[in-house]
Amino acid sequence: MAETLKTYIEQVIERNASDLHFSVGQAVDIRVDDELLTVSDGALSEAEMDAILKELIPEDKQAELKESHSVDFSYDYEGKARFRVNVYEYKGKLAAALRLIPAKVMTIEELGLPEELREFASNKQGMVLAVGPAGHGKTTTIAAMIEHINANRADHIITIEDPIEYLFEPKKSMVNQREVGEDTRSFPQALKMALRQDPDVVVVGEMRDLETIQAAITLAETGHLIFSTLHTNDASQTIDRMIDVFPPHQQQQVRIQLAESLMGIVSQRLVPKINGGRAVAVEVLKITPAVRNLIREGKAYQIKNVIQTSGEEGMRTLEVSLAHLVASGEISEETAYAYALDKQQLANLL
Repeated sequence: MAETLKTYIEQVIERNASDLHFSVGQAVDIRVDDELLTVSDGALSEAEMDAILKELIPEDKQAELKESHSVDFSYDYEGKARFRVNVYEYKGKLAAALRLIPAKVMTIEELGLPEELREFASNKQGMVLAVGPAGHGKTTTIAAMIEHINANRADHIITIEDPIEYLFEPKKSMVNQREVGEDTRSFPQALKMALRQDPDVVVVGEMRDLETIQAAITLAETGHLIFSTLHTNDASQTIDRMIDVFPPHQQQQVRIQLAESLMGIVSQRLVPKINGGRAVAVEVLKITPAVRNLIREGKAYQIKNVIQTSGEEGMRTLEVSLAHLVASGEISEETAYAYALDKQQLANLL
């Protein structure tokens, strides 16, 4: 292993960083508690970058990088740590972003997530979504719900990921993890084949396109429990985004399908704590009959109002979650306002 790569990865582990960034002509940075910190003495030379990439990129990914100008894969560092890696081109040069994947799948309780997520995981069919910006723990939240099932039910769990992130050790459940590009050609193909593989639970790493969304909805409608992620801000935007990828003549039918198949949406942010580390703030939407009606009628914009008035049913807005973190002394008011989607609601709560 190139000494530079080893040195930087060790710093990620020692400093509990979440990300590591390499770019030719720029300093090497790591992300700690949502802030980028420089860890190199100077800019990375092309020779240093070549040495790092030679150790990092698997041979079977070289052709994909040349063809697509970017490539995703997972990287195991001496059995100590695993990373999700994206290598990409910019201005004719290469850069790499490494995201640390925790070795242990944490439980819902250990992550400080609300008990409603155990309820979501207890469903036998339907669709559960974790949404939010990149780097805010969506995959970790899905993994916690899957681990809850793994520990408590004799189910067949299939994960479809690009690349595989958390590694599950089968407990009460059978777990088969498939990687796009290695074990299957694409998300839609893997989802169609899943119908023939007798799954109870299917995890879709990310729903990126119409075909994937349609195949996931079909599985949810046919007696399977589906978990997936989207890069959306909140529950109402998530529903609109899923519907809007379809052509207009199909959208009403998709609204009906989503109204029947959705079970819950958790939207989350990882926010810097006063004493270091990050706390999770969540919006929780449970799909009640009232919410199903709003989805059918194309009134997803009204869902926020339902969440605000349904605290007794276990729902909460992101702002309620942020206000609780301020009240407990975990985060500052300034931080809460920085992450709030509705600053007026937060002001009313503080």
